[in-house]
Amino acid sequence: MRKILIFMAVLLFQNSYSTAIILKTKYASISVNEKGFITSIKDLKSKKEYFAKGQDSPLLTLHIWSKKQTLEPLSALYNNEKQVFVLKYQNGSEATVKVNQKTQYIRFELIELKNRGEVDNVIWGPIKTTISKTIGELIGVVRDDNFAIGLFGLNDNTTTGLPANGDALEMMHYYIHSPDPKKYPLPSNLKEGQKFRIGGDGVNDVAFYSHPEEYYRMTCGNGAILEPDYGSHIVYHSRDRRKPHTISKTIDTDILFHTDPQHMVVDGLEGVDLLHSAVAFYACPDKIGLSVIEDIVKNEDLPYIKDKGKWIKDPTNNRPDVAWSGVHDSLISYTKQIGFRAVQDEGQGGGYAEYYYNPANRLGGMKGKYANGKTEDIRLFGAKLKKEGIAYGVHTLCEFIQTNSSDVTPVPNKNLLKLFTVQLDKDVLPKDTIIVVKDTLYLNERGEYNVNVLKIGDEIIGYKGVTKTSPYTLIGVERGYYKTFALAHKKGDDVSKLKPNCYSGLMPDMILQDTYARAYADLLNECSMDFIDFDGMESCLYQGHGYYSYKRFFRSMFDQAAKHGNTYIRVMGAGPSEGNWLYMNTINLGGGNHMFNPETGQWGIEGKDMRYVFESSYMPGTFGIQGFPKTAEVAHNLQCKSIAWGAQYMLGMSQETVEKNLEKYQIFKALKAWETAREAGVFTDNHKERFKSTSDKFKLEQTSPNNWTLYSQKSGNGSWIAEKLKRE
Repeated sequence: MRKILIFMAVLLFQNSYSTAIILKTKYASISVNEKGFITSIKDLKSKKEYFAKGQDSPLLTLHIWSKKQTLEPLSALYNNEKQVFVLKYQNGSEATVKVNQKTQYIRFELIELKNRGEVDNVIWGPIKTTISKTIGELIGVVRDDNFAIGLFGLNDNTTTGLPANGDALEMMHYYIHSPDPKKYPLPSNLKEGQKFRIGGDGVNDVAFYSHPEEYYRMTCGNGAILEPDYGSHIVYHSRDRRKPHTISKTIDTDILFHTDPQHMVVDGLEGVDLLHSAVAFYACPDKIGLSVIEDIVKNEDLPYIKDKGKWIKDPTNNRPDVAWSGVHDSLISYTKQIGFRAVQDEGQGGGYAEYYYNPANRLGGMKGKYANGKTEDIRLFGAKLKKEGIAYGVHTLCEFIQTNSSDVTPVPNKNLLKLFTVQLDKDVLPKDTIIVVKDTLYLNERGEYNVNVLKIGDEIIGYKGVTKTSPYTLIGVERGYYKTFALAHKKGDDVSKLKPNCYSGLMPDMILQDTYARAYADLLNECSMDFIDFDGMESCLYQGHGYYSYKRFFRSMFDQAAKHGNTYIRVMGAGPSEGNWLYMNTINLGGGNHMFNPETGQWGIEGKDMRYVFESSYMPGTFGIQGFPKTAEVAHNLQCKSIAWGAQYMLGMSQETVEKNLEKYQIFKALKAWETAREAGVFTDNHKERFKSTSDKFKLEQTSPNNWTLYSQKSGNGSWIAEKLKRE
């Protein structure tokens, strides 16, 4: 009887558990072996294998930060009934991963981690593939002409890349990769995958982009990495952010400009654990990759932002905006005449150029200003544009805190971002300049952007260094810095070095960042604004929590906006990443011929670099800010090429510039004709391919609300050929 029971138990175990499993979607299958490693990724239609043979691709890896130790699974059992993997590791940890096979993707979630010990991070992958043509590092997708393979994080704490110093290791650099070795062969002195620092001096944005060659690729992320030996890898991770930890930089500045260490003790975040980290794995025809991601976003209850009923990432939402400067008399009139639907106000005589949030001056002096010297409350002016159906907004410096902010002076906010903290070793009186601390820690590191400031209680002091022997005495002390009050302090009080921004101001910690995010939502609502440009968005990385910080910022802002009944905000910015991918409608950074030349129809260096970064991760390219066209012919070419490349841009306009142009009405008519046709969707893929020509010319005339005539001229010579277009 005992033997029968044992046999039945074994049989039940075998029926419940598998040592290897094949998981499927509508388009692909993925195999996981008895050790917990992926061994196959196959296109079900073509039967083509995309897994990089001979490479280790663990489903879930554990990482111990203090030991720089990575633990791959030793074994895996799959419970068929519960649809979970049980993975075991050499440190005794046991991970339970829930699996859901959806129609278009496979969902993996870490639901339990036993005996976790010192585990700081869990890593999904790296998953290694044979694909190398297009590397979508922003969101972790790799693509060839036919197929796309990717991961997508399903919660805020699941972000791209391997665990790294500040979680942003692959921030920004050039690497060598030819998109077409026959068309763009590499010179003998370069090899695939070779890395280079970006150009420039760290001050001039244009100088960052310094290589026109197609095989110099710019990267702005770490979700997918070129691996010349076999293809590429895709990877996400999740960190136990409840733990404080020390990093040497908040951004990978070695690959940028500065080589000095800048240590930071990163604060822990209550409740932000790695448990329930989840990813969606998808493998599908490349042409439907974006729609598969849309399916993931909707099904997984991720932020699904819509504009006019369509997802903001839908290519049919790609369109240009206005970058307005100067007085506001004709802002509404001009915008309506060209058929554009959104305006970013650049100020420069019209009231404001850059908005910095300041609790003591929430509106920042913003006003509608007119040529006769009169002004209008910005809230009334914003309401006017909203009534006209024009999304209106401002250019901001994201989380940058100016030193005249009430969060700095006269009483500094307790949640200014700190790099680290030591303690006073002696009492200090208000007039003392001899200040002794118990430990130097990292006090002698050069202050970033030449800013060396410390916060003691409600006072900020400037300093230049600290003696290297006891008693550790601060050098070059300036009391009451940034117009704070020189105060008395007690032995044992905290002395915290503050984190500066690149404009010599300060930064918020994660708690104050949440406040700023909500404040932006409140500002937009109060001023009837639907558009905001977050310049300097890389400031979200400064807290040392990588792309999680972006996600937390935007989720806080959109949650607050929802309380006001606002579900759509046109968000632009200058720091593209996986952290803001779901929230951003457009990224019109840079400008002028360095981005795109509307007269010749040719991409500039920065435009080429950013186009590759954006398009690789299913985002539209950009022409940046383009000046008001000199002629109607240039206006036709600018709009034509924007439609050809699916690129967005901002059209620089001011009353003064437009009124000086003798062709202004012809230019208005040309811009609007293309814009109404773009929105009507009358252009075919064949049209768009033809429009990319740098020798042929095109112009468009709207003949009725639903009809247009497209004129084309081969090589810019001879007669114009007319083609009728109609809204379906």
